[in-house]
Amino acid sequence: MKYEGDIIRPPSEASSLLLQVTVGCSHNKCSFCPAYKEKKFRIKSSDEILEDILEAGRWRSIDKVFLCDGDALIIPQERLVEILGLIQTHIKGVKRVGTYANAKSILRKTAEQLAQLREFGLGIVYLGIETGNDELLRKIRKGVTAAQMVEAGRRVKDAGIPLSVTVILGLGGGDQSTEHVNDTASILTDMDPEYASALTLMLIPGTPLYAEYESGKFTLPDKFHLLRELACIIEKSDFSSCYFTSNHASNYLPIKARLPSEKEKTVTTIYNTIRKNDVRYLRPEYMRGF
Repeated sequence: MKYEGDIIRPPSEASSLLLQVTVGCSHNKCSFCPAYKEKKFRIKSSDEILEDILEAGRWRSIDKVFLCDGDALIIPQERLVEILGLIQTHIKGVKRVGTYANAKSILRKTAEQLAQLREFGLGIVYLGIETGNDELLRKIRKGVTAAQMVEAGRRVKDAGIPLSVTVILGLGGGDQSTEHVNDTASILTDMDPEYASALTLMLIPGTPLYAEYESGKFTLPDKFHLLRELACIIEKSDFSSCYFTSNHASNYLPIKARLPSEKEKTVTTIYNTIRKNDVRYLRPEYMRGF
């Protein structure tokens, strides 16, 4: 397999075959994100992709394939259907293909096109919401509104494709934490994804948000305030059936919960940790990662 640059994938794709079909991110403007900055976005050629698929086909049976890099849904429909068809034809045992996506690329696809991708094996879409607050979405240069996020998420779900979304604790800083929490819970409720994950903001040197932090324009909430955000988002969100996690390397307190059935237990666990006010119960800084 041929990879260009660092490869990023969701925690749930740890055992998947990572098939790089695009290089970089089609948006690549988010102020908090250090990923893909060394890459100029492009869609790999048909020959490059076919070569990797044929190589993978000579391996043992593979259950899951994840399409890298940041946003494979930006690939024109005909080519993406072709790629999915080649995966099913040449790689033994594939039960699910997953990909990152952003709201803009999802909204470029019609409901019928997304349903076609599902028929060709697309089994999960990962969408970074980050926050449900429109002002914060503008500040972090996400390029879409909360309403567009909801429309994109619903379009994926309506096509019968499981939706996994991520939000980022701390994005509101010290000044807009309440708005961030309330609006993020609202957008999660409106989307009602099958899977949701909370990451914790890490300020990475070289990013615009880090520059704001250094200049004093942005204040990162402390560890226990970030846990309070996590508890409040879970408490205020209403899901019909969602597997919610905070098991990303950035998080101070890993949790896994089936919501709504485990909501009360999960929120109680988080608040109990906050009340202890003891960092020994939290993931140490040296073990955290973006």
